[in-house]
Amino acid sequence: MKLTEEQLSATVSSGQSMVANRIGWAASYLTRVDALERPQRAHYRITGIGRQLLVEHPDRVTEHHLRMLAKPDDKWWITVPKHEDGAQKSDEVEQVDTKLDPIAQVEQGITRIHEDIGYQLLSRLQEREWGFFEEAVVDLLLKMGYGGVHGRGQVTRFTRDGGIDGVIDQDALGLNKVYIQAKRYGANTAVQRPEVQSFAGALRGKADGGVFITTGRFTSGALEYVNNSPDRIILVDGQQLVSLMIQYRVGVEVKQTYSVVEIDDDYFT
Repeated sequence: MKLTEEQLSATVSSGQSMVANRIGWAASYLTRVDALERPQRAHYRITGIGRQLLVEHPDRVTEHHLRMLAKPDDKWWITVPKHEDGAQKSDEVEQVDTKLDPIAQVEQGITRIHEDIGYQLLSRLQEREWGFFEEAVVDLLLKMGYGGVHGRGQVTRFTRDGGIDGVIDQDALGLNKVYIQAKRYGANTAVQRPEVQSFAGALRGKADGGVFITTGRFTSGALEYVNNSPDRIILVDGQQLVSLMIQYRVGVEVKQTYSVVEIDDDYFT
């Protein structure tokens, strides 16, 4: 079979794209288990964990090996298959479920992509300075529709106010306000009940409601306080935060789209 110059160019381009994608996924997975570290943008450096992986698996490091190193708080990893006695299987690697119809397989793949991007988003937010995180939170809420048509949002610094980091005016005159508190915490760091109580106190008589957002999580005490409080407060933890950022396209961009077609019965009638 002979290929035209255009066909050959397209084939080479496709191959390069596949190689780049696979390298990108490998680097992402290795970073998630601390086998690689990223000292600066587009730079990766092997760690002690990475060197140990090479010693233990000199021929090939698989996704399964990396899942065995998954952090307990990294809920995006799909659980490694286990035997009935609870022990992890060392010889099984998850494969695409071929029992699913093709559309379901595509949806499953997109879910995995979003899970990985969510992890990367959290890492980027935690790496940047606190001011950047606060700006990102305001950007997200505005994208979600808070602020209305004529409203506005801004990062702000008040004093003795329970730590208000931003405010969104729901109308042009600023009569209806939403206060924001943003905590750039590590994944294992939790927002405690007293922090939420202080935030609630800052809202009373000044704002219609508040949104408390963190890259970490909330303790059960903090959640219980909000559930039983008359104040209108919404808590958003790290996982929900990145899900919303992906949904409303904040900090991410569409890389590629696919169209699914079906037979047009009207055409054949």
